[in-house]
This record gives sequence, structure tokens and C-alpha cells, in this order.
Amino acid sequence: MGVMIIADSASEVSQETAKEWGIKVLPLKIRFGEDEYLDGVTLSNKRFYELLIESDELPKTSQISPADYEDCFKEAVDTGDEVVCLTISSGVSGCVQSANIAAAEFEGKVHVVDTMQFCISYYVLVEYAVRLRNEGKSAKEIADEITRVREKAIVLAVFDTLEYLKAGGRLSSTAAFVGEVLSIKPVITITNGIVDVIGKARGSKKGNNMLISKVKEIGGIDFTMPVVTGYTGLSDDLLQKYLEDSRDLYDGDIKDIRKVSVGATVGTYAGPGAIAVAFYPKGI
Repeated sequence: MGVMIIADSASEVSQETAKEWGIKVLPLKIRFGEDEYLDGVTLSNKRFYELLIESDELPKTSQISPADYEDCFKEAVDTGDEVVCLTISSGVSGCVQSANIAAAEFEGKVHVVDTMQFCISYYVLVEYAVRLRNEGKSAKEIADEITRVREKAIVLAVFDTLEYLKAGGRLSSTAAFVGEVLSIKPVITITNGIVDVIGKARGSKKGNNMLISKVKEIGGIDFTMPVVTGYTGLSDDLLQKYLEDSRDLYDGDIKDIRKVSVGATVGTYAGPGAIAVAFYPKGI
């Protein structure tokens, strides 16, 4: 009996990486006007940002249905596997409810975990689950361990623009206008499964410096655990600059730090030019 790990595209684990890891990543649905896409399947991150820039309205994201989860669970269980299903935070999506409805059909063979995370802090939980599976842990052991560490995963991000937060109703027009005039870069984390603004910096350099200082305040990065960085938009130039500026935080060569393109779930509200780092702090 094996263990199949199932996540969703809000984890930023690409279909290519999922295949490499031997897991399944279910796509959320993304709608631009009348056109609907499957995140990471029929809509690449590159095309998403092209559409985001071209569109007059923000896209809509739809959660995964119980039927889609059930089909995926059945495929795994029918081959003799147990399932660990890791979902995007219940604070921002109803995917965990859909997964639990579907899991009820499989008599304890499917273990659903609300990660309380999304984007690249969700990614590091999925990567850790894969490591545990490869070490021979059972589905229950993996689910229990991910539940233990899920809120210990840290993500820190700097948004380059407030435009998309304003368009999505996450920020008042006045605050957005003042922020743009002063070149304010909000520093973001996830607390209790939802977005939390923990600082504001004037300009990209001060934003990078704030990210560096926040990592140090937390106590540093546990490099025995997964570490990943991410960027929104069509270029990773701002992320590369951050990594150069923060070289002393990372063991070894910064070329070895995993970099991922962040897609629709966060990109809708961050817009292009955001950068982020996700990690586990020392001593978890």
C-alpha cells in the first residue's frame, strides 16, 4: 500500500513538479470574463499575467468541487493507495469542505488536512509531506505531522504595487493613492490562515531590507526543512535582487534556493513584481 499526496494549484506546485514528485495537483478554476481556465493546466502563469494586465476586471477563482476531489481520491484508492489531501487555507477558500465531503465516501482511507496556508508557504508543506512519504511514513503519520507544523511555516512577501489590492476591494482608494504616491510597499505574511500586513516600506530596497530583518527577528531559517522563494509577474529580476541583498541569510549558494513563479491565487491581488520567501523557522 502506498500513499498518494494530493494538493491544489494554490500551492504553486506546478504540474511538472507534481509529476516529478509523484503527487497530484488539482487545478482551481480561473475565470476572465466569459472565459474559464484550469489553473496551471490550460492557463500558464505567463498567460495569466498577460491577461491580468490586459483585462479591465480582476479574474474570479472557483474552488475545487467535491466531485473533482472524489474522482481523484477514487483513482488513488482503487490502486491500493491511501491519500493525504492537503488543501488551501480554509480562511480563504472552501476547498477543505469539498475535500471532506468527498473523503467521507472512502472509510478512513483519505486524510484531509487544512494547511492554513496558501501560495509558497503551502508549497513548503507539500514538499515536506513528499519527504515524509519518501521516508516511508504512513498516510496518518504524514497528516498528523503536517497538522503539527502547518502554522509554523512562515511566508514573508513584499508587494510592488497596491493597484490590485485596491481593485479587489482589499484596500481603500485613498489608501492606495497615498501608497502609490509615496511608493509604499506592503510587507505581508499569513496569520491564522489569512493575509496579514506586518509592515510598510518606502521603495523596493527598504522592502527587501524589511524582509531580511523579519527573517532575522523570527530566528533564522531551518535549512534542514524545505525553503522556497517566489515571484509574481513575467520576470524574477526583483527576486534575484532580494536574494543577492540577503545572501548572508542563506547557507551555501543562492543558486540552490528554489524559485517558483506564483500564479493566479495570489497574483490576482499582488499583481506583478511581488516577491516572497517561505520557510520553517529554527526550532520547530
